[in-house]
Amino acid sequence: MTTDPVELATVDTFDIAADLHPGTTLLEASAGTGKTWTIAALVTKHIASGDVRLDEMLVVTFTRAASQELRERVRRQLDEAVQLLAEPARRDPANRLHDWLLAGDDAELGRRHGLLTTALVSFDAATIATIHQFCQLVLRSLGVAGDTDASATLIEDLEQLTEETVDDLYLARFGDEQTPPWTRAAALDLARAVVSDPRARVEPSDVLTESPDSPAAMRVRFASEVLDEVERRKRRLGVLSYDDLLSQLADALEETTAAARRRMQHRWKFVLIDEFQDTDPVQWQVFRRAFSETTTMVLIGDPKQAIYAFRGGDIVTYLQAAETATTTQTLGVNWRSDRPLLDALHAVMQGAQLGEERIVVHPVEAHLPHSRLEGAGAPFRLRVVRRAELGKGPRSKPPVALWRDHVLTDTAHDIKRLIESRPTFDGRPLRPGDIAVLAARRNELEAVQHALAAVGVPSVVNAGGSVC
Repeated sequence: MTTDPVELATVDTFDIAADLHPGTTLLEASAGTGKTWTIAALVTKHIASGDVRLDEMLVVTFTRAASQELRERVRRQLDEAVQLLAEPARRDPANRLHDWLLAGDDAELGRRHGLLTTALVSFDAATIATIHQFCQLVLRSLGVAGDTDASATLIEDLEQLTEETVDDLYLARFGDEQTPPWTRAAALDLARAVVSDPRARVEPSDVLTESPDSPAAMRVRFASEVLDEVERRKRRLGVLSYDDLLSQLADALEETTAAARRRMQHRWKFVLIDEFQDTDPVQWQVFRRAFSETTTMVLIGDPKQAIYAFRGGDIVTYLQAAETATTTQTLGVNWRSDRPLLDALHAVMQGAQLGEERIVVHPVEAHLPHSRLEGAGAPFRLRVVRRAELGKGPRSKPPVALWRDHVLTDTAHDIKRLIESRPTFDGRPLRPGDIAVLAARRNELEAVQHALAAVGVPSVVNAGGSVC
C-alpha cells in the first residue's frame, strides 16, 4: 500500500435524482455506501420515468445469494415507491429517490404510479441473475446464433473430469517409467491451471520444434493433450462448464453485425452490473461487445474489495473498463458507520493508493453524525507493541511467536475491559455478542478464543469461517 502524499482530485458524487449520462457509467461504491439500495433505486427510477420497462432491464451480480437478495430488494423498492405515490405523506426527507418520485404534477405522479404498479405485478419478468445464469439464458435463446448445445448439462466445475483425464493420460504416458519426469500431483496442478482458463494459450509453443525433448516441451505437450481430451470428454458426456458458457457467448458476439448482438440489444435497454470489481476479462468482453456502444450500462463496484482473483476476477479488467466509461462517479454517503469513526479512518487512509495509482481511498460523508457507541473510548485506535513490553532490550529480536502471544493476551484483556466499562450502543447496553474479532485464519481466531477464555470471557468462532 502506498501512503505517500498524493494530489486529491475532485470526486464526482452520484445523485439518484440526477439524470444518467448516455453510455457507460462506472459507480465506485465503498463499503457501507448503499450499493444494493442504489441498484434497486435505479431500477425503480427508470421504470417510473417511462424510459424502460422492467422486462427491458438486466441486473447481473456475482453469486446466487446476491442475485436473490437483489430480487428481494428491487421488489421491495418498487413496492415502497408505489405506496409512496399513493400516500406522499410517507416521504422520507433523507431519501433522494422520494424527492425525485414526488417531483411532478398530479398527472405525472399518477403516470409513475401506474408504471410502477405494472412492474410490480409483472415482477417475474425481471432478469436479475448471476453472470452464468444470464449467459445460459442468452445462449439457449439464440438457436443457430450461438454455438452451443441447448440440451447440454451445466456443471459448476470440471474438477472430477480433470482428475480423471490426468489419471488416464499420466498412466498412458508414464506408466512404464520407473522415475516419471514429474509426479501425478504436479501433472494435476498443471492440468488445473490450463483447464481453469479456457482463453489462455499454452506457452512457450516454440519449444515443441526447437527443443522437442526438453522438460518444457513435455509439459506443453501434456497440457495441450489435457485440454484436447477434456474437450472431447465434455462433448461425449454432453456437459458445459461456466467458462464454456462465457467463451461461447463472447464468440457469438464477436462480429459487430452478429445476430446475438442485435437480439441482446433489442431485449435489454438498461444494464446494471453489480460487484464489477470481480468481473473477469471474458465476462467484460461479453458485456462490452453486447452493450457498450448502444445501451445504457451502469457498472457498480469497489476495486478496494476485489476478492475473486482465484476465480479469474481481474482488477485490471475493472481499470480497463473505467477507462472506457463515459461517466465515473462515487457513492458519497456512508449509511453504516458513524462520523467519528469515518473521520479517524480518513485521517489514516484518505488518498492512499492501494496497489495501483487509480485505486484510491476517496472520502465519504457520514449519514450518522454522532457516535452511537459511548463509554468505549476512541472509535478508532492503533495499538503498538514495543520491545520493552515483552521484557526485551531495544536491540533485541524477539521471535514472532512472542509478539503473537502478547497480541493475543492484549486483545483478550482489552475486550474484557470494554465489557466491564459498561458502554452503550445506540442507547442500550453493549452486549458481548456485539463484539467481533476478525483475523486472516481460523487458527488465529481459535487462539483468541483461548485467550478470552483465560480471562473469563466466553466466545464462539464463526461457523462459516468468514464474514465476506
